[in-house]
Amino acid sequence: MKTLVLAVLNIVLLLVMPAVALSQQSLISDPEIYEKKHFQEQCKTAEFADGFIIRQDINNDGLIDAVVNEGQLTCDGQKGPQCNDDGCTYNFYLQVAEGGYFMIATAQIYGYDFVQRFGNMVLAMKMHPRFCDRTEGDPCIVTARVRGTKFVTISKK
Repeated sequence: MKTLVLAVLNIVLLLVMPAVALSQQSLISDPEIYEKKHFQEQCKTAEFADGFIIRQDINNDGLIDAVVNEGQLTCDGQKGPQCNDDGCTYNFYLQVAEGGYFMIATAQIYGYDFVQRFGNMVLAMKMHPRFCDRTEGDPCIVTARVRGTKFVTISKK
C-alpha cells in the first residue's frame, strides 16, 4: 500500500512540476532592454545592428513577440561572438496578455523565415545539416510551430 501511495505522489509531482517551473519564471518588461543591458555589462563596447531584435507574432495569438539574433551584436569589435559552425544564437520570447515577456527557447541557427503553412504562421529555421541526420550539404530546414509555450516540430528536410 505504501508503494502505491508513493507511486501516485510521484506521478502527481511529475504532472505539477512543469506548471510550477513555468510559473516561477519571472516576466521581463522588454526583451530588447533586457538583452542589450546584458551585453552592455559583458562587453566594453556593445553595438547592436537593426536586425538584433525582430518583433512579430510567432505563436499566432495576436500579441507581438520578440526574437533576438545575437549575430547582430558586435562585442568589443567582434561581430557575433557566440556564432560558430552551427550558426548564431537566437532567443525567442513570447508576450503574455498580462504584460511582459518570457523566453521560450534558445536556438543555434543560421536564420529563419516566418511562413504560412496550412493556415498558420510557422518558423522555417535554417540549421546545420546534422539536425536532419546529414553530415554535409545544404542547411537543414526545421519547420516548427509554437503551440502554447513549446516549439512543435512539423518537419525536417
